[in-house]
Amino acid sequence: MSGDHAVDVQSPVPPPTDAVRGAGAHRGRSVIRRWVIAGVATVGFGLAALVVATAIGAAAGVSAALLGLVAATIPLGIVVPTFMWLDRFEAEPTRYLVRAFLWGALIAVVIAMTLNTAGQLVLWGSIPEDESLALTAVFVAPFVEEAAKGVFVLLVWRLAKREFDGITDGMVYAGVTAAGFAFTENIQYLAIAWVEHGQEGLTATFVGRCLLSPFAHPMFTICIGIGIGMAAMSRSGAVRILAPLGGYVIAVLAHAVWNLAAVSGGQGLIAVYLLVEVPLFLAFLGFVVWVRRREGRLIGQFLSAYADAGWLSPAEVAMLASMPKRREARQWARLNGGRAALRSMEEFQDAASELALLRRRMHHSAADARALTEERELLGILARRRHEFAGQVL
Repeated sequence: MSGDHAVDVQSPVPPPTDAVRGAGAHRGRSVIRRWVIAGVATVGFGLAALVVATAIGAAAGVSAALLGLVAATIPLGIVVPTFMWLDRFEAEPTRYLVRAFLWGALIAVVIAMTLNTAGQLVLWGSIPEDESLALTAVFVAPFVEEAAKGVFVLLVWRLAKREFDGITDGMVYAGVTAAGFAFTENIQYLAIAWVEHGQEGLTATFVGRCLLSPFAHPMFTICIGIGIGMAAMSRSGAVRILAPLGGYVIAVLAHAVWNLAAVSGGQGLIAVYLLVEVPLFLAFLGFVVWVRRREGRLIGQFLSAYADAGWLSPAEVAMLASMPKRREARQWARLNGGRAALRSMEEFQDAASELALLRRRMHHSAADARALTEERELLGILARRRHEFAGQVL
């Protein structure tokens, strides 16, 4: 535990006004900044959506695009809940997850469409069209698409550090961004398959892309998320550069191998799928389970100092470090105190997770006054929410 970087956990929690002294003007500027950012993001996403819709509509027609849209929604019910399950201990803000999905589905797609087409045109000038398509898929698309998706994770780490707590967050943001990218890509492939090959082509494409490999893009891009998560928790300048770069290289290589198998088709694709992709997918699922369990252990580890100081009881720390016990605690609160007690318990658990991960950041890097203030605010929230659900239950 980094005692030099953290405030004394035994010190009393100051009144809320102490934490926001002189913050009125700053809050006003923050509100204006949020509105400006929201406006720019809305315009940007809107323009990107218009470009994507126009491109898919021109290639396949409106009716085929709508059919592809409906079919492409189905794998989202598998992929997105997986990353929400991983994100249960300390859920990321919904607005950031929505932006991650929209970035993947719109901005990253526009970037990929532009650069992939440019790369194909360059190759097309010297080799036949079929060969240029294959070479673009293997030697251009992986570099472009993984960079386009990964840059969002990088932006979250650099611009919203308070919402980025390590490997788990890197995987969640990368996975959701990649799910958005795959969603739009699936719409395009499904629509074109319907136009060119009818129901048979649509069915084959749906089975291959939406049922047999819905996690392909997320599996590639979480390599970048893991690298950025490692960088976020390291004090080493070399690690902060090499870990994201290494994650990007691994993502590109995995993507290129998959695309090579896809353009080869036939037995090559089946062999790569069975011998490479299936084992990698099983390893991916195992890693996701391990990361979530690790998150629980870290929460217990970094909350132990607050238990030693009397802010939490050992039983509360044990509950907060286990997802099954958290569910039991919420059920207990609702059965004995109703919805108000349940809401207080949920906020108690969320604040405790934020406190543990804040303490972890303070352990790995120098804490500033903002981090110390946030720590005291979270301790105050814990005390108030415990008083609320305990009073409602009693």
